[in-house]
Amino acid sequence: MSTDIQVNQEKLMELFGSVFNDVAGSMAIMMSYLGDQSGVYRAMDKIGPASVADIAKESEVDERYLLEWLSSNAGRGYVNYNAATEEFSLTPEQAAVFARENEPTCIQGLVQGVVGQFVKEDVAVDVFKTGRGRPWGEHHECCFCGTERFFRPAYAGHLLDEWIPAMTGVEEKLKKGAIVADIGCGLGTSSMLMAEQYPNSTIHAFDFHGPSIEEAKKRAIEKGLSNLEFFVSDAAEIPKNSYDLACIFDAWHDMGDPVGIAKSIKETLADDGTFMVVEPMALDGLENNITNNPSSSMFYGFGTLICVPASKAQPVGLGLGPQAGPKKLMELLSSAGFSNVELAAETTSNLVFQANN
Repeated sequence: MSTDIQVNQEKLMELFGSVFNDVAGSMAIMMSYLGDQSGVYRAMDKIGPASVADIAKESEVDERYLLEWLSSNAGRGYVNYNAATEEFSLTPEQAAVFARENEPTCIQGLVQGVVGQFVKEDVAVDVFKTGRGRPWGEHHECCFCGTERFFRPAYAGHLLDEWIPAMTGVEEKLKKGAIVADIGCGLGTSSMLMAEQYPNSTIHAFDFHGPSIEEAKKRAIEKGLSNLEFFVSDAAEIPKNSYDLACIFDAWHDMGDPVGIAKSIKETLADDGTFMVVEPMALDGLENNITNNPSSSMFYGFGTLICVPASKAQPVGLGLGPQAGPKKLMELLSSAGFSNVELAAETTSNLVFQANN
């Protein structure tokens, strides 16, 4: 760096403050993870305003460590502290974010996914430096569980009430009785939602990660879903069962050859079948995405650590990434041979595409 370049002190301190706040936020994320995994947030939500001793007893954690943890959380605004009574508590809003698993605002799945990346930081550095691919199975188990927990609220809140109804003719088929392929199903959240909502339809769910499929099978059995079957299978090898609907939820960009896979899926559909692709929210163009998409930095980060390496570990290795944008995604679907491609719906977190033969 040239010594002639003068540092703008105001800009320097502004950047330093921003990064310092990010570091503080990283520590807060770790504190949130501790509170989730130990059950402290849930205990606080259960008993209401309470002393450190009472919270420690309810959550079965060490009282001295808990005091430090509660203090850290209070400083970040994650919990409340009443100096007059020396009690800590959660507001309803704090509980919805940190303690209540079924709330659409629960953040703990995302937190878990981030922590899982730090656990294997040495692998992340090696992948980043060498450019090699990183198969899904190389990630810490927090990555699988966290991903499912993160996407579950969005699927529960939008899939049945908004996304499927937005696609022409699809919901009517599912109500009457259709055959559906859920590809890249992970732990099976989307598959189970559809199986429960449309008992006359048959859901075939596929994923190439065997441990995820085994866990999904257990969950489906617990729910008593007889119209749902899980299979370990590569996305390019889905059987030609004349599916009325084929779906990929937040996984198409992870695939090494998304166009080739879309072509294969096209061959598995009935003549009037529909291919539904759900992808993370993104805008067209890098500058537009950086400037106008508040989630872009996070998704580019996950793209660096998970999505692009997963794609590069597979044949072709296109490395599409989670922020390709609607124009690019629609172009890829069209190049796979679909004659009718449209953006059917969108939320703050997802884009939903419908493609037909």
